[in-house]
Amino acid sequence: LFSESDIQILLSTLKAIYSPFQPYKQRYGQMERAILSSEIAGIDIRGAVARGVGAQGIELSETVRRMEESIPQVIMLLESAVERCITFTGGSEVDELILALDEIMLQYISNLHETLKSLRVVCGVDNVTSSEGPKKDTGLDRKEGTRIMDMVSEEEEWSIVQGALQILTVADCLTSRSSVFEASLRSTLARIGTSLSLSVFGSSLDQSHGATNEGNGEVSLAGRAALDVAALHLADAPEKARKLFNLLEQSKDPRFHSLPLASQRVAAFADTVNELVYDVLISKVRQRLSEVSRLPIWSSVEEPSSLPLPSFSAYPQAYVTSVGEYLLTLPQQLEPLAEGISSSENNAEEAQFFATEWMFKVAEGATDLFMEQLRGIHYITERGAQQLSADIEYLTNVLSALSMPIPPFLTTFHTCLSTPRDQFRELLKADGGSQLDQPTAHLVCKIRRL
Repeated sequence: LFSESDIQILLSTLKAIYSPFQPYKQRYGQMERAILSSEIAGIDIRGAVARGVGAQGIELSETVRRMEESIPQVIMLLESAVERCITFTGGSEVDELILALDEIMLQYISNLHETLKSLRVVCGVDNVTSSEGPKKDTGLDRKEGTRIMDMVSEEEEWSIVQGALQILTVADCLTSRSSVFEASLRSTLARIGTSLSLSVFGSSLDQSHGATNEGNGEVSLAGRAALDVAALHLADAPEKARKLFNLLEQSKDPRFHSLPLASQRVAAFADTVNELVYDVLISKVRQRLSEVSRLPIWSSVEEPSSLPLPSFSAYPQAYVTSVGEYLLTLPQQLEPLAEGISSSENNAEEAQFFATEWMFKVAEGATDLFMEQLRGIHYITERGAQQLSADIEYLTNVLSALSMPIPPFLTTFHTCLSTPRDQFRELLKADGGSQLDQPTAHLVCKIRRL
């Protein structure tokens, strides 16, 4: 149609045709933000009906489902924005597109963070940690943080645990989908870079040489490229073209993040999810162990009697058996989620590693909490020593069953509690620091008043 037309006349004609759209192109970034912001606001991730005590697991499950379903919706909105940019601007405003996408992703992830905060309340762990990191587990906050958990049944506790574990799939989905989108966006930037390079080069070439055809009545390749809508816009904005090509050149680097701020926030969101899940998994242990150092059994003595009585035989107390049973049951709770990861990723080894990693985290946390309580005991009688020795032995057996290493603190504490008073100093001399942890041995010596 235009094979016999002068290229300069074509350029002038197309510029006149496109000129009414130029003001809108200049405001493209602003308009795209408005569209995306409105669409993101329409995605309801906090619409789960608030439930009373005993039904938090249902509320948690509903909210997590909404969060997970929102991720592909958001990615589709971002992909639509990319298509709009190419259709309307030919890629000349891709720099504004990237800024808009990054900003909108921050808005969405901020919504997810706010939802996580509300879920901490639902799970009864709202006072265990703060946004700046772990919070010191002091009396008032500890009691407030476990108040809800005190009021729910064991079945409801496990329901909350399962719901919390599902949040991990939200973080995994967000991480993987955003990563795939970024990779796709980089490919799009590469295609735009190639197209615009030819277009802008063609425009410069034809304007400088005045080439209208290649001798056969056909407009040259460079001439055809120069008619591109983006090239027409960039030809009149050399500074913008320079910055745009610099960005497109940077995008070729595999380390380039097309959404730099969003990438950081996605990683931060995953960390926040891990904190919440850990706090939920450890909350029952924290609750059961919170008063161990102050149990009256440690300072109890056997009442004298004129009648011969059988010797005292200690059995593990309810607090430690409850913790042990919980830890032994936890792998069963992790199994469904691990299987989900295995089926979705086709990687059974990764799923097994996931379950083992979380099992070790909780078991290690439980051990640390228990040892912290032991350090808080100021005095223990012989009867108390026998009882605590039985408690420690039970917990170490549980840890062994889970293939967890036993900390030297616990083995030393148990050995020193089990040793009769008259043999304690001989034990220290004979050991000479080869097996026993000396600071722990001296601590036991102090609380036994030896």
